[in-house]
Amino acid sequence: MTPLRSILAVTDFSMPARHAADRAARLAHETGAPLTLMHAVCGRTLDALRQWLGASHTAEKQLLKDAAERLQTLADELATARRVAMQTQLTTGAVLDQISHQAGAVNADLVVLGARGAGFLRRLALGTTSERLLRRSTRPLLVVKQTPHEPYRRVLVAVDFSPWSAHAIETARRVAPHARLLLLTAFEVPFEGKLQFAGVDTLTIEHYRRQAHASARQQLDTLAHQAGLKPGHWDACVIEGEAWQRIVEQEQAHDCDLVVLGKHGQSAAEELFLGSVTKSVLAEGSSDVLVSMARAA
Repeated sequence: MTPLRSILAVTDFSMPARHAADRAARLAHETGAPLTLMHAVCGRTLDALRQWLGASHTAEKQLLKDAAERLQTLADELATARRVAMQTQLTTGAVLDQISHQAGAVNADLVVLGARGAGFLRRLALGTTSERLLRRSTRPLLVVKQTPHEPYRRVLVAVDFSPWSAHAIETARRVAPHARLLLLTAFEVPFEGKLQFAGVDTLTIEHYRRQAHASARQQLDTLAHQAGLKPGHWDACVIEGEAWQRIVEQEQAHDCDLVVLGKHGQSAAEELFLGSVTKSVLAEGSSDVLVSMARAA
């Protein structure tokens, strides 16, 4: 397992973003990965200032100066509290572009941001912009929803046996190397509705259900073995139903503090997967969410 080599935390100075930066600092301390803390001043804000106050007005310089000071203050506080060194980066421009650019500049293995924020970042985590970021990013994205108190201890990894499932497990182990994993897969009886409509008896449908469950469990065991998970270090959850609903239910039932999802699913319709699973888990779940990307180490 390749350890994390670089972490990028994004802040807009809101309290949720501070929780995200704190989690990033904890991860940097736990893994030894270098941490960069960035803040992007929206280019539209600066354009509006120039339009109303003129390009030579001191308001723009003061705004950037204040942002730089707040960024450094936050970095100093986290460095002291979490015993970790970090770099800071203040940028201006389109925020989404700046995040992507900075992630590339530091070759980030993980990008961390809060689930709720101020202004742009509020829309980024739980709106259409997050889906744009997920679609264009090749780097794992950690959306922090909880106040961090300790390292991740219980991690739910949702798998569907697509080519991305193994990478989701690997990403979970890199971010939470000491956590116990709960591998969850949701199954459905193929064509159950049509079988019922066709008058197939309940016992036959139940037979198909048991077959589907057994097949899913066998695939889960095979996947865990291929991922190098040792018996006793992980738990299995094979459950029938809609994937995102079962993920949220089991996250709460097993007291998980992190949910890991693959960016892609079985379907070739990537946008559908993002809309129906990732977005729903982000909106409805209470744990932090780590979206794994199929990116070579």
